[in-house]
Amino acid sequence: MVTKQISVFIENRKGRLGEVLDVLKSGGVNIISMSLADTAEYGLLRIISDKPQDGRAALSAAGFSSMLTDVFILKIPHEPGALQQILRVIADEELSVEYMYGLSAGGNEASIVVKMSDLAKADEVFAKHKIQTLCYSDLI
Repeated sequence: MVTKQISVFIENRKGRLGEVLDVLKSGGVNIISMSLADTAEYGLLRIISDKPQDGRAALSAAGFSSMLTDVFILKIPHEPGALQQILRVIADEELSVEYMYGLSAGGNEASIVVKMSDLAKADEVFAKHKIQTLCYSDLI
């Protein structure tokens, strides 16, 4: 099962991240996880939220360049080698990870957000190998 992620391109300047977050707050969009990568000139903010379509619409209306991306949220046990086992399955099935970042930690399990090169095949592989995928409603 895929989840929609909001990806936002922002200028790398003081206060710009706060402006994005203000827009989402005003739109009633709750952020569950985010990742920010930057270069000298711009940043790429990736957000998992409760209302990705509303978030993207609010950001676009405020003049931010954004898009929705299909990603997987994978549930993994908190134990040594758990992520490596999943990555081995992905490699053995000839899938590619485009990027990933942590979503949450606590208890006996964690979650990661993974962008895969082939969504349909990844969905089949995760089901075949009993790798649990989550959506926003599973996290609250």
